[in-house]
Amino acid sequence: MKKKDFILKGKAHLFGDDINTDDIIAAKHLHMTDAEELGLYCLIDTKQDFHKNLEHGDVIVAGKNFGCGSSREHAPMAIKGRKISCVIAKSFARIFFRNSINMGLPILECPEADKIGEHDKLEIDLSTGTITNITKKETYQTEPFPKFIEGVMEAGGLMATLKKG
Repeated sequence: MKKKDFILKGKAHLFGDDINTDDIIAAKHLHMTDAEELGLYCLIDTKQDFHKNLEHGDVIVAGKNFGCGSSREHAPMAIKGRKISCVIAKSFARIFFRNSINMGLPILECPEADKIGEHDKLEIDLSTGTITNITKKETYQTEPFPKFIEGVMEAGGLMATLKKG
């Protein structure tokens, strides 16, 4: 993700509270290491029509404690592999939050996430933390990424950042 790509656009796909890592990618798929292959199974058992309505760059919007459960890097990897541009939630499990940043998956905590409707069109500016709901003509403010996390996102994850030196 280049700095110019810090403005994301996509439609919202809603999920509730306490979506755990096993909901995101079931344990039976953890033998896979390819992100795109994992993406084929991302949230497949949690929301039946999710993959039918999904377009490249869409956004997951969830309630509280998204990514709870076990510490598996496969969960954010599967979301990225499914070409989801960003996850917005009221709150995240801390280990999922860290794993997402490490994998280069943009995630934003937004107390107003529940105002976003299914398939609302969103524009997200990661540099300012501004989420614009184009459908509802509303704006929600989150904390923008600190500069060092912007650098991690720009590099594509923590390992890519470390390789850059």
